[in-house]
Amino acid sequence: MVVVRAFGTSSSDVKKREMERLAALEQLDLLDTPKDEGFERIVRLIKQIFDVDIGLVSLIDAHRQWYKACSGLAADEVPIQDTFCRHVVDREEAMVVQDATRDPRFAHNPAVTGESHVRFYAGVPLRTKAGHVVGTVCAIDRRTRSFGAKDLSVLNELAGVAMDRIELLQSAATDGLTGALTRHAFRQEADQVLSLALRHQHDASCVVLDIDRFKSVNDTHGHAAGDQVLHAVAETCKANLRAGDLFGRLGGEEFAILLPHINRDGAAAVAEKVRLAIASRPIAGAFGELNVTASFGISALSIITKDIETMLAQADAAMYHAKHNGRNRCVSWNAIGGDGPTGARRRVLKAGSIVFNDHRSTIDCTIKSLGVDSAGLSVSSSAGIPPEFVLMIKGEGFETKCRIVAQDRQSIEVAFSA
Repeated sequence: MVVVRAFGTSSSDVKKREMERLAALEQLDLLDTPKDEGFERIVRLIKQIFDVDIGLVSLIDAHRQWYKACSGLAADEVPIQDTFCRHVVDREEAMVVQDATRDPRFAHNPAVTGESHVRFYAGVPLRTKAGHVVGTVCAIDRRTRSFGAKDLSVLNELAGVAMDRIELLQSAATDGLTGALTRHAFRQEADQVLSLALRHQHDASCVVLDIDRFKSVNDTHGHAAGDQVLHAVAETCKANLRAGDLFGRLGGEEFAILLPHINRDGAAAVAEKVRLAIASRPIAGAFGELNVTASFGISALSIITKDIETMLAQADAAMYHAKHNGRNRCVSWNAIGGDGPTGARRRVLKAGSIVFNDHRSTIDCTIKSLGVDSAGLSVSSSAGIPPEFVLMIKGEGFETKCRIVAQDRQSIEVAFSA
C-alpha cells in the first residue's frame, strides 16, 4: 500500500492511525455482508444527481476496497493498490480528478487503461462519529467533467446518509431477505448461548454452510433468481432446525447454525439432514427450476474451543475442505484439524503481509481472526500462495512461520509453525 501523508506526519503516526482505522472498521462488522437496499438507493441517487456512470459506497480494509453498494461496475472489490480511493483514506479528505488520463497518479491505473474506462472521479470519506475514515462514497464517470463545490457538498451529504445507514444496521437483528439473524446479531446471541453452555457444562456445536456455485446462479439467471435461491435455502434450513437453534446469515451465500445441547456427532447428523433437504428441494421461478446444493463444516465446544469466533473459524476451515473435496458434503473440524490450530481466536482486523520465496515475494492481506497458534486471513486471491509462508503484522513487529490448514479463493486458515 502506498501511503500519502501530509508534511510533518511521522511514519509511526501513520501506522497508529491505520491501526485505529482498521479497529473502527472491525467494530462495524460490515465487510462481506449481504446487499442492502438502503445503500443501493444511495448509489442510484449518486448516478441520477450527478449524471455519472458509476455510483459507489465502499469499505476499505488492509488489502482491498470492497463495494458495499455499486452501480455501474461488475466487480465486488478491487486490490487496494489499484484504487483511487486509497488516496481519500490516506489523506482523510475529498478528492476530485477531472481527467484521470492527465493525472500522473492514475494515468496508468487499470481502471483507466482497462475496460472500466474511468476518466472522472470524485470521492469523499465515509467517516465514523469518532473521525475514522472506514471507506468512501464516490461519483465516477467515463467522461471527463468538472465538479464544483456545491456538487462536493451534496456528495458529502450522501456520505452522511450512508453513515447513518451503517449506524442503523448495527441494531438490526434479522436479514431482510432470508429472515436469518444478521451476522452481528448471530454473534451476540451465540456469545450468550455459549456462556450458558460453559457455565452449566452443556454441549454446543456450530455448523457453517455455503451454497455451492452460487455465483453461477447470479451470472446465469440474474440476481433476482439468486435472491430466490437464498430465501429458499434459508427456509429449508429453518424448517429442519429446532426453535432454540440459532440461524444466521454470515455473508452473501454463507450461513451459520449454533446448536445448543448438541455434541459434535449430533451436529454432524443435523448438518447431513439439512444438506439432504437442500439438495432434494428444487427451486422454481421465472428462471425455470434449479437444483442447488451446499457444503457444510462442523465444529464443537471443547475445553479449548470456548468462543464463537474459534468455532466459526474451525467450521469455516472444515467447510473449505468440503468445497475442495467435491462440494455437497459435510466435514467436521476434528476430521481435518488433528494437528492443526486449536487455540482460542479473537476477531480482529489488522494489516498483514504474506511473505515467501526467500522474502522476495509479498502479498498484502487482512487478518480477520487471531489466536496464539492460528489466524484467519483474507486475500484478493489465494492462487499462487505456497503451503508455507511467513506472516507479518504491519506496525506490530509480529512475524511467524505459517502453514495453510484450509483455504478458498479469498480466505486462508493458517496454523503457526514452531
